[in-house]
Amino acid sequence: MTATTSTTARVAAYARPLVPGLVLVAVFVVIARGINEVASTVSALVAAVFLGALLANTVGIDPRLEPGLKFAAKKLLRIGVVLLGLRLSLDDVTELGGPALAVVAGTVLATFVGTQWLGRRIGLSEDMSLLVATGYSICGASAIAAMESMTDADEEETAAAIGLVTVFGTLSIITLPWIGALLDLDDNDFGSWVGASTHDVAQVVAAASTASATAVAAAIVVKLTRVVLLAPMVAYVSWRRRSRLTEEGSRPPLLPLFVAGFLAAIAVRTADVLSADALSFAKDVDGILLAAAMVGLGTGVRLDRMRKLGSKPLVLGVMSWVVVAGVSLAGVLLIR
Repeated sequence: MTATTSTTARVAAYARPLVPGLVLVAVFVVIARGINEVASTVSALVAAVFLGALLANTVGIDPRLEPGLKFAAKKLLRIGVVLLGLRLSLDDVTELGGPALAVVAGTVLATFVGTQWLGRRIGLSEDMSLLVATGYSICGASAIAAMESMTDADEEETAAAIGLVTVFGTLSIITLPWIGALLDLDDNDFGSWVGASTHDVAQVVAAASTASATAVAAAIVVKLTRVVLLAPMVAYVSWRRRSRLTEEGSRPPLLPLFVAGFLAAIAVRTADVLSADALSFAKDVDGILLAAAMVGLGTGVRLDRMRKLGSKPLVLGVMSWVVVAGVSLAGVLLIR
């Protein structure tokens, strides 16, 4: 047997168990994107999580599907996070100006630190509190999935965190426009507030589009600026946890490979070396990979197991929602 034949055989042996689960993932991604086409306010990522959870809590998960589902939730997610960096240009970030950048950074920091403190105060685990804090402060389910590899959180805790950002991000579409009108925010201020406080990108667009194109543009730039902070946040958590471990070989990497890839993608986007068609293609692929990851993560949402966590995650979700919306609104009003 030649070296090439041997390598092919090993790849086939590795890939074969993944096929059933990945076929299911592909079908659900198509359905999720179709739902998004019909109802643009429903993110394909949210729909994908829902479809995975629906399957897990009705029919159940055949053991033959699990390898492919886990591959999607772990490996495809990390590739998706890397490609997410191609949406971000540092030029767009710097154009926000110092005061706006301070609002974004302050909101992320207050939400990240405050949510963890609140979670521990009400009796939730450190890992559960960290996941909720990451999702609320950065970009919802994608950020939670990226941070999950840095924790020892179980499936129920991860699923609960994803459920919270999905529910409260959706509620933001309804509540933020109403509050913005009540406070008589102009379109730029309203868009900045939406971008600084809402979780998923699709939810940001849906909420901001209730005002104008100006609001949507401001919301997207502010939102993507928050996403840039995912890399240093994951690196910081990795460094903290690495410093606690003393056994050789048990430490997590100081900078996970997928986070380094994310930063490299931002550098490529900032350098403006890719054509508009290439960036559009990468965005489409990224959307598919992240939706596939959400299907895999959604199958871990088992309601019977989540009941064991009680009402505390919901309490934390409400409090964190108030923190991220309140701090960001105060910042926007301060610099207007």
